Amino acid sequence: MNYQTQMKIKRILNQPLITYILLAITTVVFLGMELSGGSTTNQVLVDWGAMSRAEILFRQEYWRFFTPMFLHIGWLHFAVNMVTLYYIGSQVEGIYGHWRYLVIYLLSGIAGNILSFTFGSQYSISAGASTSLFGLFGAFVILGRHFKNNPAISFMVQRYATFIGINLIFNLFSSQVDIMGHIGGLIGGLLVASTLAVPDRSEEFNIHERIISGIVFVFLLGVCLALGFKKYGLLV
Repeated sequence: MNYQTQMKIKRILNQPLITYILLAITTVVFLGMELSGGSTTNQVLVDWGAMSRAEILFRQEYWRFFTPMFLHIGWLHFAVNMVTLYYIGSQVEGIYGHWRYLVIYLLSGIAGNILSFTFGSQYSISAGASTSLFGLFGAFVILGRHFKNNPAISFMVQRYATFIGINLIFNLFSSQVDIMGHIGGLIGGLLVASTLAVPDRSEEFNIHERIISGIVFVFLLGVCLALGFKKYGLLV
């Protein structure tokens, strides 16, 4: 393999490939929903895998803890989340690397959907990449804990922390926003990113904190699932 080919491969690998793949998958799914009857139609949302407690409890469709992060309700919801994914996703993927970034995205989305299942509105149907996006925000914010002496990172962390705070405050006053999904995704991103650390800089992440973060993440998800099934199981 010659030098030019190696450089081309390196440039390709340095691109936010996972972000592009996530954008492509979510776009295809959204267009499929639109062609199936409209992404704002409840039955279409349920058929494509939105968070529906009844389907989880009565039909044991546990994959609904995963699929909602790829669905969106209406064009505005889809467009805002995809633009956000492109910008924040490219940054987080560049810092954490491809596979760490993917793990953070997916596990944050699952964490957000589990908290939505447990503490969200009982009869609501929810969907959206926001659970995962808040996980990416959390992954960026946690860098401030481990790179305190880096002015550039500290500045960006302050900006994202402010954005998160403002966003959550607005969520409190909107009945159409699944705030528990956002909070779950944020917590998931903080814990998973702290567990995985940044490649080639992992020595700056205390090994004990990494282990504890991983244990806390698994413990919280287990407790929330148990509470959710107990809470709704009593209603069945």
